[in-house]
Amino acid sequence: MKKTMKKISKVFLPTVLGLFLFTSVASAHVTVTPKTSTTGAWETYTVKVPVEKEIPTTKFTLKAPEGVEIMSYQPVPDWTYTADKDANGKVKSITFESTGEGILPGQFQQFTFVAKNPEKATKAAWDAFQYYKDGSIVEWTGDEGADTPHSITDIVVGASTADHHQATTEDTHKDDEKTTDVENTPNNLPLVLSIVSVILSLAAFVLALRRKK
Repeated sequence: MKKTMKKISKVFLPTVLGLFLFTSVASAHVTVTPKTSTTGAWETYTVKVPVEKEIPTTKFTLKAPEGVEIMSYQPVPDWTYTADKDANGKVKSITFESTGEGILPGQFQQFTFVAKNPEKATKAAWDAFQYYKDGSIVEWTGDEGADTPHSITDIVVGASTADHHQATTEDTHKDDEKTTDVENTPNNLPLVLSIVSVILSLAAFVLALRRKK
């Protein structure tokens, strides 16, 4: 039995560790939520910036996708906000820069802003640039499947959103809380399915060994 368990550990332990490593890396990407919104809506977006290195992130820039108009932002303690605008006064990008320690290793920071979606359905790609204290920059501008992909919001055709423009401060606050709750809710389904698959494989492996005896 001891020999059997040793064989099992050699085969399956690396697999299980690999699954946990994959889940950790995938969750470290810069993400913008919600992932789906409607055409013409005044949407409250939240971008989550995690730290992947052992040094702090001190600055973060987010480019406005084509057709998306960034209108306002929520202040973050110890961070300054600047907006780069074009000749027509429309925001091309926004930058948050730390006046303190920044985002420390093992932490993440959320930045919330309101933007008006384009009137036509599209996939809004959020190009982002993450600046670390040592001067290095991670460019989140790749396509899906890249090491550093940009986050995508699917803008779909929806009902009239005129009421969004007239939303009260209380309604906006509720939207912020809802977005934060969704962002902080862990998506463990891929991990659970992977672990179940490993357990089933393990059972099949043990049965095969018993048949050989």
